[in-house]
Amino acid sequence: MKSIGLIFLTLFVSNFLHAQQIRIIDSETLEPLSDVMIYTSSPANFIITDKDGKADLQNLRLEGKIFFEILGYQSLQLTIPEIQGLDYLIKMKSGLLHLDQAVVSASKWRQNSQDVSSKVTVLESENLLLRNPANTADWLGSSGEVFVQKSQQGGGSPMIRGFSANRLLYAVDGVRMNTAIFRSGNLHNVISLDPFAMASTEVLFGPGSVMYGSDAIGGVMAFQTLDPNFSEQKKWSGSLASRYGTANNEFTNHIDLAFESKRWAFLTSFTHFDYGDLKMGGIGPSEYLRPTYLGIQDGVDSPIQNPDPEVQVPSGYDQTNVMQKIRYKVSEQTELSYGFHYSKSGFIPRYDRLIDSNSSGLRFAEWSYGPQIWMMNNFGISHRSNSKLFDQVNIKIAQQYFEESRIDRRKGNLNRNTRTEKVNAYSANADFVKNIRKESFLSYGLELITNDVKSDGYQENLGNQQIKPTTSRYPQATWVSAAAYGTFHAYLSDQLKFQSGVRYNFNSLKADYSGNQEFYPLPFTSSKSNFGALTGSVGLIYLPEPSFSISPNLSTGFRAPNVDDIGKIFDSQPGAVVVPNPDLKPEYAYNMELNLNKHFGQTLKLDLSGYYTLLQDAMVRRPFTLNGESIIDYDGAPSQVLAIQNAAFAKVYGIQAGFELALSSNFLITSRYNWQKGTEELDDESTSPSRHAAPSFGMTRLTFSKNKFKLEFSSQYSAEVSFDEMPLEEKGKPLLYAKDSNGNPYSPNWVIFNLHSSYRLLSFLEINAGIENIRDLRYRPYSSGLTAPGRNFTFSIKGSF
Repeated sequence: MKSIGLIFLTLFVSNFLHAQQIRIIDSETLEPLSDVMIYTSSPANFIITDKDGKADLQNLRLEGKIFFEILGYQSLQLTIPEIQGLDYLIKMKSGLLHLDQAVVSASKWRQNSQDVSSKVTVLESENLLLRNPANTADWLGSSGEVFVQKSQQGGGSPMIRGFSANRLLYAVDGVRMNTAIFRSGNLHNVISLDPFAMASTEVLFGPGSVMYGSDAIGGVMAFQTLDPNFSEQKKWSGSLASRYGTANNEFTNHIDLAFESKRWAFLTSFTHFDYGDLKMGGIGPSEYLRPTYLGIQDGVDSPIQNPDPEVQVPSGYDQTNVMQKIRYKVSEQTELSYGFHYSKSGFIPRYDRLIDSNSSGLRFAEWSYGPQIWMMNNFGISHRSNSKLFDQVNIKIAQQYFEESRIDRRKGNLNRNTRTEKVNAYSANADFVKNIRKESFLSYGLELITNDVKSDGYQENLGNQQIKPTTSRYPQATWVSAAAYGTFHAYLSDQLKFQSGVRYNFNSLKADYSGNQEFYPLPFTSSKSNFGALTGSVGLIYLPEPSFSISPNLSTGFRAPNVDDIGKIFDSQPGAVVVPNPDLKPEYAYNMELNLNKHFGQTLKLDLSGYYTLLQDAMVRRPFTLNGESIIDYDGAPSQVLAIQNAAFAKVYGIQAGFELALSSNFLITSRYNWQKGTEELDDESTSPSRHAAPSFGMTRLTFSKNKFKLEFSSQYSAEVSFDEMPLEEKGKPLLYAKDSNGNPYSPNWVIFNLHSSYRLLSFLEINAGIENIRDLRYRPYSSGLTAPGRNFTFSIKGSF
């Protein structure tokens, strides 16, 4: 009987596959729906409809329920007999709630978000043009769940669950972006990514070290860029887009071009951004105004009156992004892919340093980041198999090149310092997945990463044009990471699923300090460090009813010391210099959280997450001595000696809450709120609020959608950080903050309102217009040196073919 049943099932599925083509249309207009994602509970098992709403089912592993998902429509779950009963024609109804979402960041394989015990947020790329983010940092901030700090306009440092910088991980097309020089201070590399080239953006909250290794303590930001699709017939397609913003006189232009065929697919993307000096709002603290700036008059650094103190001079910059993708289908089981990314900015003024002053006035005549370059070559192989070891394997081999520089000159000093860092990063990943039974599966992988760091410095005298060496920021170094990891996802019943994972990571770091010996005679000329780290996670998904899930999760994360931690020499703030410390070891995070999700039909969706994270052996700046000295001369100024040390603990706990309410078929209210508290240990064993635990913040949106028109009214808000609640380190930066009634620095609360609209004028033409910060509020997000844009009128137009 079992044999007869198996034969019947095989014939049934084979007959289904002979149809091959499924077509999806709008239930009202009967227009075909492109880019509908069709997937099953098996990881990485998905296809996408073409412009005619068609998709080939031949390569889809048909088992259990099949999910249909696209933004703006109600998600569907159908079985094979149900699809046959519809004669392979699927009609999708419009809907504003998105109950089922496919996510990749949790396991590196595509899954339904309801099958993940961690909290994952997906930013839909369909809303990019509507919200018109200036860069990818602003795109993350538009989620209402990521707080973004800015030291300059050409920047944006995300804060997630009380962590920031190198305690967060960035992944692009599955490749780790973090390098050995990612620092603990605010980090702005995310602006190298082109928002116009984004297919999807996911934020995994909490430790993700099991899948991503070092640095994934507070969360993981996974960016998937556009890919070309295969097609049974040869097709060309593309788009042109232009955008203008008034607050910074922004002009942005984008073009992408794609070619599709049965075996080959190509996509080229080009974007150029041009930002002028940013203008702040007219209503708010006067401390944020820019009444004067330094310029050269008669060969002397002199203060110049700013004709408009609301304009932050200088803050403008430009950037160019290029992307090329190639896919080749070797067979129905094997695919090759290649991706090329290139980003280069112009000189980016570091505004927070240019407003720094002392009793004699502004301190710096020049302070900017030189052109920031990021390049990646990414080669991939994907192969499906019915072997006992795996059903699919993805192999990625990547090479990345990073170049950063810092250029500064103090007022009245003719010596301009330039320090340049170059990193060549090489990585290889092999990820495997094997279905065990029903919805249970095992995923496992291997990873090898190397970073070669080159750093140099020189000083140029502007008077006689003489150039001489000066201290480099880093030693010449090599950082290596090797890891093995695996996760098991067990389907126990329709009501209960279990997930667990483990990773062992080995790190090695070699550094050569001889280049700085003539400037700072260190007690060592080289160092070698080896670290090992074991991390794990365990989670449950319990569904007392199909519309309600309870997901407890325990996880650990780690961060291995990198070159920035061990070998850096730089001025962390006026009057302080950080020097190398080769005796560091990894820091560990221990996290527990509870995620609740509930929906009431297609009307209301609720989610609530509570978490607690403990960070032990935290790498923090502490007073240090160099050759017995606690004060040394650095760039002509006496500076206290500091070093990164495993000298503290930190804890962060908080709540994330949100809801989506469909008032009708056209109106949707969405709201997100984040409350977090952080505490970190100081060098005298007392405690201070954590620097990277943002104040309470959130977002609320009212969206109207009908046919070709979409209107979105939104509000973003942040709570106050009083002087008494301010982290000790931030109290030492009074120029970044407003003053309270006692003259002490504090970060005021703020609320802004925005209006964005989109209208599809023709089938191939879309226009977008918006007003941001309608009240023209002058506000500066917590810990930022740059004041946010004032009232900003935006306009964009996109044509597709």
